[in-house]
Amino acid sequence: MRGVVFDGTRAEVVDDLEIREPGPGEVLVAVAAAGLCHSDLSVIDGTIPFPPPVVLGHEGAGVVEAVGAGVTHVVPGDHVALSTIASCGACADCGRGRPTMCRKAIGAPDQPFSRGGKPVYQFAANSAFAERTIVRAVQAVKIADDIPFASAALIGCAVVTGVGAALNRAEVGLGDSVVVIGTGGIGLNVLQGARIAGAGTIVAVDANAAKEGVARRFGATHFFGATEAVRGVLPHGADHVFECVGRVELVREAVELLDRRGQAVLLGMPGATAEASFVVASMFLDKSILGCRYGSSRPQRDFALYAELYRSGRLLLDELVTRTYPVEDFGAAVEDAKAGRVARGVLTF
Repeated sequence: MRGVVFDGTRAEVVDDLEIREPGPGEVLVAVAAAGLCHSDLSVIDGTIPFPPPVVLGHEGAGVVEAVGAGVTHVVPGDHVALSTIASCGACADCGRGRPTMCRKAIGAPDQPFSRGGKPVYQFAANSAFAERTIVRAVQAVKIADDIPFASAALIGCAVVTGVGAALNRAEVGLGDSVVVIGTGGIGLNVLQGARIAGAGTIVAVDANAAKEGVARRFGATHFFGATEAVRGVLPHGADHVFECVGRVELVREAVELLDRRGQAVLLGMPGATAEASFVVASMFLDKSILGCRYGSSRPQRDFALYAELYRSGRLLLDELVTRTYPVEDFGAAVEDAKAGRVARGVLTF
């Protein structure tokens, strides 16, 4: 079968991947669409260290093809969106409703694939850049059949991370002020998460002026090309500032933009050893810096919620999909993503 494999030097589309049958508690999914996220590119450029060879992709949707013993919530033929959180369901964090903190969900990667008789790793417990993939049952979230696969795929990373950061981690409240630095796939979803929460002033910051239209469509009330302009709208600072780029100098700027009791939420992915600095005194008056993994989500609950918000017209999904590419055009999708020409490019099988 076809898939995108990174061998440690380059990523290429291959057609000789094999995948094992699903075991107990597992689901085999025929992938229909998968979004290209910057985390996939970060594996290729080494920002995210990951053992090769590996099948890339972690933002997908498709149709259940087979299920292993004990799986009852989905059956062959069901449409599903795929989560990256392979939580165990039995540890203390899972019991507290915090599956993103499950240590078994962050453990050693599996190798359900093979190529030429040699095992191939799975990225983010998912590997959606393959015609078929195997996930744990908890990662397959049933969705309505009328949601386009290209749109449904984005729930599994960009949407759950961005919207979840606003609703679950920051708990943006009615009338709050929000600044979003970076309006890529994650930033756009923070914007619409803030809009759904009822935030008042929602400021988008991006050096690419061409992104203003889409940022406003997703919820921005203001758009600036640099953070220096934000004080003209929010002279005292913001209740919530989201850094969605992954540059350490922007972390400092996010902190400096906080109002009293404000919180900076870090969503961008800098290098694994990157360090950020800020003036300690700037954190007084009850300010906070928050990390956020996968939107602090509960995927089985949140995916279904976001799917219904989409069906009711409150959550934008179709508008995130700038362009679709057959998987064979993976290289073109990468170039468009690097150049910032797409909010989200989606590979199709």
